[in-house]
Amino acid sequence: MYDKILLPTDGSKNSEKAIQHAINIAKNENSEIVILNVVDSAYLTGLPEEDIITKSEMILQEESRKVLGHVEEIIKNMDVEGIDDIKLTPMTVEGNAADIILKVSEKENIDLIVIASSGKHMLDRFLLGSVTEKTVRHSKVPILVIPNK
Repeated sequence: MYDKILLPTDGSKNSEKAIQHAINIAKNENSEIVILNVVDSAYLTGLPEEDIITKSEMILQEESRKVLGHVEEIIKNMDVEGIDDIKLTPMTVEGNAADIILKVSEKENIDLIVIASSGKHMLDRFLLGSVTEKTVRHSKVPILVIPNK
């Protein structure tokens, strides 16, 4: 039923809670997990110097590598039988998080999205509406939303 599961993550504690759910489903369904980290560098476009923008983008990419590595490490250290058989595909994409989640979902033929109800950016949620809310509103595939509590 769920051949490919999308696990969007921003490295927050809340997004870590979604990992266990994705692993359990993947184990039971023999699914691949696509671990997605979105780098949103849109705010850098207002910076005056090209060099600053380039260095900032490199820092964001490095942070994304750390986030994906951290998620893979959490998964490898889980005491779950059959965990080594789960295919993990890490992915970093630049852009607006909700838009990228939806695009990757379609492009990668995702069957299920497992996402935390909120991540690092509580201010963004207050001002703009949460990434999770936008994803739920526009997704064409089922979504499992993991609460913060």
